[in-house]
Amino acid sequence: MKRGGILNRHLAGALAELGHGDGVLVCDAGMPIPAGPRVVDLAFRAGVPSFAEILDGLLAELVVEGATAATEVRAANPGAAKLLDGHFPDPALTLVPHERLKELSAGARLIVRTGEARPYANVLLRCGVFF
Repeated sequence: MKRGGILNRHLAGALAELGHGDGVLVCDAGMPIPAGPRVVDLAFRAGVPSFAEILDGLLAELVVEGATAATEVRAANPGAAKLLDGHFPDPALTLVPHERLKELSAGARLIVRTGEARPYANVLLRCGVFF
């Protein structure tokens, strides 16, 4: 058994398969899940695990060269907006309308669903390389 890092075997395996340019959608419990991408559903109950916990854990494991979130996050979920701004200073974070984010999520290689129950706690990460 692993001593640390991500212990969920489905998530750890999916992360190991990612390559440069692959997309990873980290989403709240209400985000529609498109058919196609691999899904690791970590939602346990409302708010557990939180968007912040999952995002922080993934960023400790991945190299990310950019991120895309919904424009609506600024007004509807200031806490998530602050979290995203802290992790992705300009120009690393691109904001698009929520409907566009849903369209882009269909191209993700992996979707990680959190138990987050606040609106617009979603971000599409673009994987980078470690060298």
